[in-house]
Amino acid sequence: MKSHQTTQTMKPATAAKKLGVYLEATPAEFQEGVVSRAELNALQTDPPQWLRDLRADGPHPRPVVAAKLGVSIAGLGRGGITAPLTTEQIEALKKDMPEWLEKERATQAEVRKEAARIKRKNAERAARPD
Repeated sequence: MKSHQTTQTMKPATAAKKLGVYLEATPAEFQEGVVSRAELNALQTDPPQWLRDLRADGPHPRPVVAAKLGVSIAGLGRGGITAPLTTEQIEALKKDMPEWLEKERATQAEVRKEAARIKRKNAERAARPD
């Protein structure tokens, strides 16, 4: 019996998400094809110029925008940011620091602090003998 190794492929949207880029800003051949696991690994280890440019300048997808601004994706929505932003637009927002961004950053800091407190509490509980 012969075993056949099938190539694992993914939709362009999935590959773009894994690469951290906005799908609509990628080249047409990337958007229209399928991406194999090997191709994705090659893109990650030796990115072509278009991928390096997208990662550096954008437009960036919402998860990347949220991370660069230090807020949650929901916080972006509350701030009225629904479209992808370029690096230049993100830097301008950081410089201007609108009220919503200050508030969302403070909220995110509280969430992180609470998560760390819960993690410490659980670790202490796990270390305690029963």
